[in-house]
Amino acid sequence: MKKLNDYPLEIFYDGLRELQIELSKLQIQQFLWYYEYLTEKNKVMNLTAITGFEEVVCRHFLDSLSLVLAVDPSDLHTVIDVGTGAGFPGIPLKIAFPHLNIVLLDSLRKRVDFLNEAIRGMGLKQITAIHGRAEEFGQNKRYRQQFDLCVSRAVADLAVLSEYCIPFVGQGGLFIAYKSADVERECRAADPAIEELGGVLADVVLFELAQSAQGRSLVVIEKEENTPKKYPRKAGLPSKRPLGK
Repeated sequence: MKKLNDYPLEIFYDGLRELQIELSKLQIQQFLWYYEYLTEKNKVMNLTAITGFEEVVCRHFLDSLSLVLAVDPSDLHTVIDVGTGAGFPGIPLKIAFPHLNIVLLDSLRKRVDFLNEAIRGMGLKQITAIHGRAEEFGQNKRYRQQFDLCVSRAVADLAVLSEYCIPFVGQGGLFIAYKSADVERECRAADPAIEELGGVLADVVLFELAQSAQGRSLVVIEKEENTPKKYPRKAGLPSKRPLGK
């Protein structure tokens, strides 16, 4: 592994200051190890289209950590990342906030294997990657309504994503979706689905990534009531027949 000084870390430090996040030398080294492992494994499997260091820092690491603009991580304990892919935002959140107990959920076995290897390589505790679909795990008593927070950067319509994610959240908890800045119409269209699932749209936090003009948003949904038992529906139905549409 390269040394800290071998990387152009200024953009990372600038973004962390902007988010008011302080990381130790060990935490920075964990991020660098993750970057190196991600880009090495990406040569043989499809994990990310973004591989340049500064791009990964901005569009994956800092974007994941932007969660702090919507919620104080110190108020959280249990988190599930649905459709985590290469581990975003779950792994950056775990590195930055080690007290979090995190589950990474993904439907592709190869990605889950990669994630668990990465977790072991960084020596992270109280974080695990599991293989399966949100529709199935959302009906599993071990996971259903068991989390303070559900996060997702998965590319899906908000109404569909809400059916995948809200069932994991306990009453009083949050579902936060990472979206583009142009999300107002999508939020309005998803409102009936969110309400049906026991949630309420509480906030939309707009921001720009550090050193980038790319507009982003965090859609904050509060869980007010238990999700009806029939949700999430069977695999494939949420995307084929989105609620409220």
